Amino acid sequence: MAGASHPLLEEPKQFIKESVQLIRRCAKPDQKEFTKICQAVAIGFLVMGFIGYFVKLIHIPINNIIVGSA
Repeated sequence: MAGASHPLLEEPKQFIKESVQLIRRCAKPDQKEFTKICQAVAIGFLVMGFIGYFVKLIHIPINNIIVGSA
């Protein structure tokens, strides 16, 4: 039994091993790629913000009509 690892520890060891392999293969983005990623994220934030704003803008009068008539 000496040297045999516990079956409960096998899964985390495998996960750590695969995670280390993934991190070693990943590369940092260069300045141009980083800028494009930042722009895409900013556009996504703006689009989602406008969608949320317009949904709220439409929701408030409808809510007032429903609650006001009760």
